[in-house]
Parts: sequence; C-alpha cells; structure tokens
Amino acid sequence: MKALVSIITVNYNGLRDTCEMIDSFRSRETYPRYEIIVVDNGSRLPEAEEIQERYRDNPVPGGSLSGSPVSFPPVKVVRNINNGFAGGNNAGLKAAAGDYLFFINNDTLIKEPVLDALVRRIKSDSPRNGGVSPMLKFAARPDTLQYAGFTPLSPVTLRNTAIGFMQQDSPRFRIPRETASLHGAAMMVSRRALQDAGTMSEVYFLFYEELDWSAQLRKAGYRLWYEPAAVVYHKEGMTARRGSPTREFYLSRARMLFARRNLRGIGKYLSCAYLCILAAPKKAAVYLLHGQVALAKATICGTCEGIYKNIRTA
Repeated sequence: MKALVSIITVNYNGLRDTCEMIDSFRSRETYPRYEIIVVDNGSRLPEAEEIQERYRDNPVPGGSLSGSPVSFPPVKVVRNINNGFAGGNNAGLKAAAGDYLFFINNDTLIKEPVLDALVRRIKSDSPRNGGVSPMLKFAARPDTLQYAGFTPLSPVTLRNTAIGFMQQDSPRFRIPRETASLHGAAMMVSRRALQDAGTMSEVYFLFYEELDWSAQLRKAGYRLWYEPAAVVYHKEGMTARRGSPTREFYLSRARMLFARRNLRGIGKYLSCAYLCILAAPKKAAVYLLHGQVALAKATICGTCEGIYKNIRTA
C-alpha cells in the first residue's frame, strides 16, 4: 500500500486560488492515497465555510484523467488566526495523518501528477533524504522557471540564487540535484525528518521560514532535493504585493532574524553588522532618492525589529 501524503495549504482571503489549486489536484493527481488540508488564517469573509461546503461531497464526476467519476475524502478545513505562513502550516500539521507532508501555496496548481515523483525521491535514500521541492514554473509564463534548486546562502550577506530563475525550461534543468534549501511554495518532507528537525519556526510570520527550516533539516542530518519530474505552477505574490511596505518590512525583519537564529560565532556578528550598518541603510537611501518614503521606513523598521525580536522561544 502506498504511503499517505498530507497536502497542506494556507488560505488567507484567497478562496478562488485555493479552490483552483484543490481542483487541479482532484483532476490531475493520480497518486492513490492523499488528503488535502486547508488552513484558513482568519480570512475576512467566511471562506473556511465556503471551502468546507464546496468539497463536502466525495464524488467528482469526470474528475480523473480518464474522465471517469472519482471519489475523494472531504477536504479538511482548519480554522486558525492569522499567525503567518509557518503558524498556518503548523496548524495544518495537527490535522495531518500522512507519512509525507506536502506544503504547497494556495496560489499554485498542477497540470500533471506530482506526488509519486516527490515521494520516490525521498524514499530513494529514506534514512538520509528528508525533503524535496518540485520544479516551479510561473503560471502566467508556463515555459519560464521560478525554481530549479537554490544555491547556499553566502555566510555574511545571506544572499543566494534560485537556479533557473526567469530562464526558459531546458534539459539542463531536468536533472535531479541536491539543493541548499527547499522552496516554500511547494515542499515535501517525511514525517521522520519533521520529528527530528521540528516544525517551522513561527518567529518570521512572512519570508525565510523555508530557508530556516531547511537549515534545521540539514542540521538534523538530512539531505534536501530538487525533483524536476514533478512540476508545480505558481501564480506568485498574492499575499504581500511586490514593492509594498508590508513586504519590505517582513523581508528586512526576516533577514536579521535568520542571521541571529542560524549563524554562529564571528559570522553571526559580521552578518548582523552588515545588515544593519550597510545593507538596510543603503536600501533605504535608494528608496528615499526615488521618493519612496514608506518603503524606506519599512526597511529600517523591519531591520530594527529583527534585531530586538525575542528568538529564544521561536
């Protein structure tokens, strides 16, 4: 019997996207044992009730790739406060029964099955393989990559590169490889790795959660993989709009928190000094030169909160 996969997604004022994601799995996924758990993070409208009602009945006529009727378990809906990306996913974990946990953004969809390839990648060396992310493409530009693995973060500036980002899909991106970090838009971990590394830290609220969690998984002795045999399409950027003060605040805050939580010795102090003395002031100055006062303020405020935020219990 195939292992059970729990698909966990967080909904926040994103009913349409969430339903499109669920429908794509119900119509395209052929893996025989999976459950879908939707965590509603305090949406303004009663979206949790709408999702629960919409997916209450099992039969989905013509829902399979073959066009024959298929029965699915009802979607599990978890009502939660808005305690961020990690908080929402951790709330979903409490309802998850799977041997493998697949965390996926609600603004994604699939066009072909993905679960079997991801499970097989972890099981290919199950004592050491702890997590895997699929190839990610932009939904609006389906021939363009968003993610084909991450390079390691640089030790002081905490910069990395998403391999393949904004490049055309080609054979060189279709080779599985170890990756420094999983991608938060779609990442599967084994139950065993979760138990050893712990859940995602909720200190971030937005951004860097998957980088932090990837670091914890590696510290626990696990390898992380990029698997191009599975492809997920990402609509991108529905939660915090690019160029918004909210996004800039949480990004600046998250970088400092990551340095404080994950770096050691002199490297931690060098990185924190770089972020608060060089990187944040320079970025704020550029925003001010372009008349973007709110973005400049968000950069400085986010960095300052990252310095003083209590991380001992996170």
